[in-house]
Amino acid sequence: MAVIDNAAEQVANIAEKIRAGKTTLGIEFGSTRIKAVLIDDTFHTIASGDYSWASHLEDGLWSYSTEEIWGGLQHAYASMANDVETAYGEKLTHIGHIGFSAMMHGYLAFDENGELLVPFRTWQNTNTSEAHQKLSELFQYNIPERWSIAHLYQAVLNKEEHVSKVAYFTTLAGYVHWKLTGKKVLGVGDASGMFPIDPTTHTYETEFIEKFDALPEVAAQPWKLENLLPTPLVAGTPAGELTEEGAKLLDPSGTLKPGIVLAPPEGDAGTGMVATNSVRVRTGNVSAGTSIFAMVVLEHKLKALHPEVDLVTTPAGDLAGMSHANNFTSDLNAWVGLFGEFAKAIGQPVDAGTLYGTLFRAAIADDVDANCGGLLNYPFRSGEFLAGLPEGRPLFARSPEAHMTLGNFMRAQLFSAFSPVKIGMDVMTKQEHVQIDSLVGHGGIFTTPKVAQKILAAAFNTPIKVMSTAAEGGAWGMAVLANYLWNTNEDHSNLADYLDGCVFKDAQSVTETPVASDVIGFEDFFARFSKGLPIEHTAIESINLEDK
Repeated sequence: MAVIDNAAEQVANIAEKIRAGKTTLGIEFGSTRIKAVLIDDTFHTIASGDYSWASHLEDGLWSYSTEEIWGGLQHAYASMANDVETAYGEKLTHIGHIGFSAMMHGYLAFDENGELLVPFRTWQNTNTSEAHQKLSELFQYNIPERWSIAHLYQAVLNKEEHVSKVAYFTTLAGYVHWKLTGKKVLGVGDASGMFPIDPTTHTYETEFIEKFDALPEVAAQPWKLENLLPTPLVAGTPAGELTEEGAKLLDPSGTLKPGIVLAPPEGDAGTGMVATNSVRVRTGNVSAGTSIFAMVVLEHKLKALHPEVDLVTTPAGDLAGMSHANNFTSDLNAWVGLFGEFAKAIGQPVDAGTLYGTLFRAAIADDVDANCGGLLNYPFRSGEFLAGLPEGRPLFARSPEAHMTLGNFMRAQLFSAFSPVKIGMDVMTKQEHVQIDSLVGHGGIFTTPKVAQKILAAAFNTPIKVMSTAAEGGAWGMAVLANYLWNTNEDHSNLADYLDGCVFKDAQSVTETPVASDVIGFEDFFARFSKGLPIEHTAIESINLEDK
């Protein structure tokens, strides 16, 4: 009876917090899932909901429709609200604070009436190579192909009909926030993936804006860049209130009331840093999902221009170096799905956790070859700048004498998934001598204990820590940022102190140190991976992008 009474007391306790508005909601638009996470004032998840989606090709460019954006948001929110009512008997009429985050970069451009001019162009598109090269040279600052300014400038260079009509452009998180609050703002971390940010002022680099506006093809436009960009805000800054129209857009049932204060909308890089407590200088994280990025908060600007390293900021506005790869789990998930179909076909279906766990553990079994036994895999579903690929063609290859075993196959899958991001990380650590005090793994791939953590330690030849919050994800990180609106007092006046003193003070973690044989094995695989990249170029020429 004591256990039952205790459980009932916990439910009643949380129900009271819900009624009192001692909750924060984070909603993140990932590449494969929109997730809503409601946390209480102790940062525990008390309800969640999600919606699965996938990008599609529209006129040769990766996109999501506005119908998918809003329908997915409403579905994820309704699922979370239903979770609240089912578990705690409360209808969700009020939330303390809300924050939205999303996949960074991309291009959502609007006219003066707020109408979308062209379909949403996501970060996956690599059609902006010319803009990347010209702007990086102009600024002497890396402007990746994914960045919003690269998309805008490429449209200018292509003389697209819509360009002269652009009155505002933003990211996906910025778009959702704008429609729910009426505010054209953006968290500084997300803004730093639109256009370079000055880490001392936490605003856009004025000199770069002037250089951009002075380009003849830009000067011919009827707008100035500074008038098109959302206003950057650092974490802890109130970013507007949920309007009556916004409340109905988020919750068409009309249960949720307007007036809730929102946090600055952030990008998935920022929420990954928060979820791993990696916002201090010399800390870093590896956030792994559909794409993967490794980030380190820098002590100073890099000495040279490196196309392999993106310079973004933390949600507090501090400069961070990022190695970003467009591809990570898509090809891996496809192979795991195939094994799942086989299990079902022989009458032995298994749940996803068992399937992934079994296959992943095979990759570090005692009988595997450290270098994957001569097997080779390329996980490129979409183009990959780090590898010099304009498009993607997933491939598996091997020599006739390769040691083809399940363990080696899965090891090759995981090694190849981590290989592209290693390129930029090597630039930071080996060329710029960036110092790292701690590196934290984050994302669903770390749910299976030890496996991905051990392989990542080999890839970067550095200890990798995984925290008890590793599977919480970006939506939880965004909820934590929304909660920070209550904590910008003298004791926690900066984001790093807030995370250390409030959120992670009791967090558990496990660290894997690199094993010498694994490091040597990964380096051997990586050398073969790099040497074999011409196979990918041939595949791009030989296999049509949309073949089915």
